[in-house]
Amino acid sequence: MRDLAGELDISRATLHRWVGSRDQLLGEILWSLTEAVLDARSRHAHGRGAAGIADVVGAFARTVNESAPFRDFLRREPERALRILTTKASLVQSRTIVKVSALLEAEIAADRLDPPLPVPDLAYLLVRIGESFIYTDIITGGTPDAEKARAAAMALLG
Repeated sequence: MRDLAGELDISRATLHRWVGSRDQLLGEILWSLTEAVLDARSRHAHGRGAAGIADVVGAFARTVNESAPFRDFLRREPERALRILTTKASLVQSRTIVKVSALLEAEIAADRLDPPLPVPDLAYLLVRIGESFIYTDIITGGTPDAEKARAAAMALLG
């Protein structure tokens, strides 16, 4: 934050008033990137209905898993990253759930999806599935795997 304030030629106090804490700033930055990737993957989904939603989950996980700057951030600050990205206080997770809910609602409205659960619960689970296969290395020591995210989402959606 000190370096950013210096580069902007403002005081640290002004920067904190503008953006809040470092975690808040990182959360907003990560959300803007998340939203852009979700929007792009949604526009280019292969299929409709359950297959299309599962493809979005898998494609999102693949894009994130292949992002060298993101993987570097996770390696450098795993606890901070998980706190900013996956906890109940996370604006990234809550906004992603809203975004996935909208995708589900659109498929339901087009009569291409018969959801096995209420939309809020289904969206939450789909986001958690994606997170599970993005942060696998941090959570279990395994290898992140976007195809497993897609397959798990498809299994959930039927």
